[in-house]
Amino acid sequence: MNILLIAPHPFYQERGTPIAVDLLVRTLADLGHRVDILTFPEGETRDYGPLVRLHRIDAPPGCRNIRPGFSLKKLRCDLRLLPAARRLCRENRYDRIHAVEEAAFVARRLSRETGIPYISDMDSSMPIQIADKIPLARPFLPLMRAIERPAIRDAEAVVPVCDAIADLARAAGAKRVEILRDISLLPTDVPPDPSRGFRAGPPPITGTTLLYVGNLETYQGIDLLLDAFVLAAPDAPDAALVIVGGRPDDLARYRARSAALPGDLPARIHFLGPRPVADMPYLFRDADILVSPRTQGNNTPMKIYSYLDSSRPILATDLPTHTQVLTPDVALLAPPSPRPFADAMLRLLRDPTLRTTLAAAAKSLATARHTLPAYRATLARLYPPA
Repeated sequence: MNILLIAPHPFYQERGTPIAVDLLVRTLADLGHRVDILTFPEGETRDYGPLVRLHRIDAPPGCRNIRPGFSLKKLRCDLRLLPAARRLCRENRYDRIHAVEEAAFVARRLSRETGIPYISDMDSSMPIQIADKIPLARPFLPLMRAIERPAIRDAEAVVPVCDAIADLARAAGAKRVEILRDISLLPTDVPPDPSRGFRAGPPPITGTTLLYVGNLETYQGIDLLLDAFVLAAPDAPDAALVIVGGRPDDLARYRARSAALPGDLPARIHFLGPRPVADMPYLFRDADILVSPRTQGNNTPMKIYSYLDSSRPILATDLPTHTQVLTPDVALLAPPSPRPFADAMLRLLRDPTLRTTLAAAAKSLATARHTLPAYRATLARLYPPA
């Protein structure tokens, strides 16, 4: 098939949705399909081979450094997708339009103009994302869902990333739903390389360590994580907290907050900044516990699948964003409040046997359900191999 893939975000960047789109493109090309990617001006240009071409919209003035989630910058770039996609449809013959997130609105318009069927790839629900980021928009949530509904209903198929999004798609009248679950990004048989972990420093990090990997947007719960660690730290004097990821402004804000903490706490909290996805196995190897304190959203963070595969225990909030994948058999789940999250931290810090048991169960789940063959099989049902 010839596929127009519309990705409304900077591409490629090492964060959730762009990583998922990268996997999608590589798998489609491996299945023998031709893919034209239409995306934002920002991002790394990657070589996917002769079956894939990359097209970027022109950058609107002032639209640089686009953050994850809804923003006016992102909206201004979104408005340039439709004319660019129209041009590509005039110049090329496409069998399908694969629309990521809000690009479904563009795809629906194109489909009505050209007759090309489209597939809506739902990594999240835009109305919920907007309402979470802008609380004043919450009263308009029913209206936003009504606006979203036709883009879901008219798609040939909806491809949600998790069960919660699948339920929303079915409730909106989706004709067909195929859950395309994310997978672990960890390679197998990675040789040791202390320089790519965090124990060696500088500064050297010792003790039992909790590790967070991801961006530092508000919905990720970094404030909850810090508050809980402050409560747990006096009862776990050898524990350390390592946080990987974040933009410079987020890092500056959280480092300043950490530096103002009393006693030895500033020396036990380490913000390492962004690290490449290729470093994840080394970071995980140096950690004792992996944490996901997310407090908003209903889609499962992509990192959870690599967490499961890491042979390390997981501590996460007991919200649907996690519980649709994580159960008490494979992770320690705690309410998104500082005291109970701190108590769960202490439980894992004090109980090596529990850590081993949870890590082994999580690894088994990742091996059974969240693998590239399973992902490829689902995608092949939507796009049979050429």
